[in-house]
Amino acid sequence: MKKIIFTEQWKMPFFNTVVPDDFSNSERLDKYISSLKDGMNRSKLKSSATEILVNGKTAKLSSKVKARDEISIQWDENIPTDIIPEDIPLQIIFENDNVTVVNKEQGMVTHPAAGNWNGTLVNALLYHWKRQSIQEIQDEDINKVLANRRPGIVHRLDKDTSGIIITAKNSFAEEWLSKQFLNKKLHKEYILITKGRPPASAGDVKTQIIRDPKDRKKYKAAVNTQEGKFARTLYKVIAYYGNYTLIRVRLKTGRTHQIRVHMKYLGCPILGDPIYGKTDSLFSNATLMLHSRQMDIKLPGEKDFTRFKAGVPERFYKTIEILKKQFSKENPVMPKKLGGKK
Repeated sequence: MKKIIFTEQWKMPFFNTVVPDDFSNSERLDKYISSLKDGMNRSKLKSSATEILVNGKTAKLSSKVKARDEISIQWDENIPTDIIPEDIPLQIIFENDNVTVVNKEQGMVTHPAAGNWNGTLVNALLYHWKRQSIQEIQDEDINKVLANRRPGIVHRLDKDTSGIIITAKNSFAEEWLSKQFLNKKLHKEYILITKGRPPASAGDVKTQIIRDPKDRKKYKAAVNTQEGKFARTLYKVIAYYGNYTLIRVRLKTGRTHQIRVHMKYLGCPILGDPIYGKTDSLFSNATLMLHSRQMDIKLPGEKDFTRFKAGVPERFYKTIEILKKQFSKENPVMPKKLGGKK
């Protein structure tokens, strides 16, 4: 049962199928897909796939599939043969021989991916670092193919999220930084404005995050399940303005759309969120009010943490000025101790 969905906004197709109950073989994923009626051939899978999931987990083309496995594939029709340096201005917060720390502007995609092969942070960094174009590799391992499209990127921010992102200039720095992100040995703080108030002035949100089965471009928070990936978000309210809330968040995990999904889960989606929120009557033209404000991380070869900060964007000041005119500011009553181990 193959289902292909085209979305105008994202301009990418999705392929979903479930291996039938009576399938008795254990077959390579790419071979199985290519055997389906109107299925995708192995060459196209290798060159165009941007994400391959089996039962919600990242899989290789060589992975074995069996009866009742759920396969999801996302691909782009126009993957370029190389990634070209582009002269795009960057707000550099810090730079040395190992890293470049950038205050990413809202609207910039972190690395080349489906629908966004140009104008990304990677394209800008290649130019800034005076690097050559990166030739696309053709490899059986989809993870190697994807990694080649995002050199130096050890974490990411959504296109509509602004703020701090640290990038690696060499393999030593990439391995050093990647370990900190993998082992959660760093601190990241965000500021955001929500439409609505969270249930408490401070909280510790713990859920699984799974793909929304009704909409492949969305994720959702789920409890009492082992599906998806565990996500944990700590938040504290800075101020209330009527039914709007200024919040500071610290991430304990780093899942796709984590803050956006958790705010939606709490009943207060981020203002201007085009995926998880709704158009607001007071801020009909609002863009995503989410900003990566601070990062504490150990730079390659160093023992102590270094703190980086990105200034508050102008869109936040403008929004808060409007809120101050419309509503009286309320300061939250903070609990003495936030529950849960930090």
